[in-house]
Amino acid sequence: MLEIKGVCKTFNAGTVNEKRALNHLTLTLNDGDFVTVIGGNGAGKSTMLNAVAGVFPVDEGTITIDGVDVTRLPEHKRASYIGRVFQDPMMGTAATMQIEENLALAARRGKRRGLRVGITGKERAEYRELLKILDLGLEDRLTSKVGLLSGGQRQALTLLMASLVRPKLLLLDEHTAALDPKTAAKVLDTTEKIVHRDNLTTLMITHNMKDAIAHGNRLVMMYDGHIVLDIAGEEKKRLTVEDLLEQFTKASGEEFSSDRALLS
Repeated sequence: MLEIKGVCKTFNAGTVNEKRALNHLTLTLNDGDFVTVIGGNGAGKSTMLNAVAGVFPVDEGTITIDGVDVTRLPEHKRASYIGRVFQDPMMGTAATMQIEENLALAARRGKRRGLRVGITGKERAEYRELLKILDLGLEDRLTSKVGLLSGGQRQALTLLMASLVRPKLLLLDEHTAALDPKTAAKVLDTTEKIVHRDNLTTLMITHNMKDAIAHGNRLVMMYDGHIVLDIAGEEKKRLTVEDLLEQFTKASGEEFSSDRALLS
């Protein structure tokens, strides 16, 4: 479903601030894979997601989604392939619009939009049923402005919107990092439900090693712009944080250095 092959990306090339963020990165996700991604600061995690989403062009290599080479496609032309949830809960929704209006926009992604009645009674009933999976009581607040919701509620809604029209690929960019632990756990639980319900191919960046181990069927660790660990199946189920740190040291030749990840 996703093939990243030999991708390189350098920022500020030829200057004193030159930074090679992706270094011949290669990664393949099969249909239905739920891959968690972890790594220290500057490892290239978010750069990889932005490269896949088309936020900026890559210098070398190719990116293929469901057999289509999207390497040179701009961000807006990749939107029909990708659902994305950002770290900031404010980025995925329109604050001044109602919950049902936000869902209606998400449902119409990639479709031609004409001058007709905005939301039908049938759609409203469907949205109410969809919101029940969040278990946040939002199904009874369809006409509430999204700006009145908490960060966790908005992030859960964004997750629902990103998957409303089944994407080829779901990108989760540290989507629980700005939430308190209890709310983060709730959003992660909802993530699991939606990903498994729709068999979504998912790439989830997290700074939390325990979450990376607990969720998904594969775990990859990045270092210096490429993959140094790729663990799946039974081996992943048996992993502990200590095992992960030890394997990282063996693979990279350095100790893992991310206070944020270690303290989590």
